[in-house]
Amino acid sequence: MRDLKNKLTSGKNSNNIKSTKGKMFGYQVLGFGGGVSVSPYVVDFLVIAGGGGGGRNNAGRGGTSGAGAGGYRNSFASESSGGGGSSESTFTFVPGTQYTVTIGGGGAGRTSGEGNGANGVNSSVTGSDITDVASVGGGSGAAIEGTGGDGGSGGGAGNGDPAGDVGEGTDNQGFDGGDGSGNPGGGGGGASAAGGDANGDVGGDGGNGLASAITGSSVTRAGGGGAGVYDNRGAIGDGGSGGGGDGGNNDPLNGGNGTTNTGSGAGGPGSNGSNAGSGGNGGSGVVILSMPDASYTGTVSGSPTVATGVSGKTVLTFNGSGSYTA
Repeated sequence: MRDLKNKLTSGKNSNNIKSTKGKMFGYQVLGFGGGVSVSPYVVDFLVIAGGGGGGRNNAGRGGTSGAGAGGYRNSFASESSGGGGSSESTFTFVPGTQYTVTIGGGGAGRTSGEGNGANGVNSSVTGSDITDVASVGGGSGAAIEGTGGDGGSGGGAGNGDPAGDVGEGTDNQGFDGGDGSGNPGGGGGGASAAGGDANGDVGGDGGNGLASAITGSSVTRAGGGGAGVYDNRGAIGDGGSGGGGDGGNNDPLNGGNGTTNTGSGAGGPGSNGSNAGSGGNGGSGVVILSMPDASYTGTVSGSPTVATGVSGKTVLTFNGSGSYTA
């Protein structure tokens, strides 16, 4: 797996801390409906990029590989998948600082001709004291004899004789795609496992996603896409747990889409003697921030979902881009 050297940095700059003076009886009120904390505070995070899109073969050329899931970065409760989604340092948010949240879109599936789909788009959290906190978009699914896209998790290798090469995942964000065979391709990598290898006429399954309980309940996200097959001659590759799209065959020909806001990879389409399907679209990413209830300021943009009182934490779920001011 390839390390794209994304860095996690945070700081405590006392020069950025606002004065405790306010306009309500001379001082700010803390912890009551949007008061501002006067001290830096620790924030847990989950940052998942958009999943990759499925590729496409022309009619009669076999089934294409599954796409990889978006990169998975997580600080919550030391949850880790080993080589995939990482357990990293928490953020330290400085009062008065605006933190920008960018949600990566899923890669588009290929709808005509032969070739890979599009890679997913990076998701990130940035601020004046936090830089390069980005998860890498998932790698695309490949066409016949093609190479899966590199990304957070890699796309599966294209089918063919010889088959193509697997797409590589990013260290501490996801896993590689699976190997292809003469008929179907390999499965896309997921946040907790590599994509499955094709076996004869059976398409590779997508790698499984990774669960996090940052929202208060365990949810699995960032599964890889399954590979498509030729004309129902073998079993399709199933999408990985957490929202990976299934592969296509003769009915339906099209690859399945990755689930929205899970960063999951798309399924590869199938083909028969006269028709070929389109690659599925990757699932968009998500960013989740968890902070003490008493520290939450209420100053947000982009309409995140806000849940308070989650074991003493306020949890912001960004399904679209926005910001939070500490």
